[in-house]
Amino acid sequence: MAEPIDVYSDAFQLNTGPFGATLNFGVSPATPVAPGKVAQPETLATIRTSLENLKLMTFVLRRQIMLHEQQTGVNIQVPTQVLHSLSISPEDWESLWRL
Repeated sequence: MAEPIDVYSDAFQLNTGPFGATLNFGVSPATPVAPGKVAQPETLATIRTSLENLKLMTFVLRRQIMLHEQQTGVNIQVPTQVLHSLSISPEDWESLWRL
């Protein structure tokens, strides 16, 4: 069995198919890219899992984030520009985080 890894990630990619899902975690370049170029994150880890496990992880992650916000009194903000880049409408985003 492979040794566990401990890394920081600020980028991710998700691919799903009929038999499972692949999550790629990456890190953005430390230096700015030239104007007109797109920064390509370096892939740090690839996790393959079942669709059922992915759905369960999604639920547990959402529940944990909501609990953290309640316990700390902090509302974790994601910039509107980031939501737009992922084609997430503000309405869809807000509806996900309602109790």
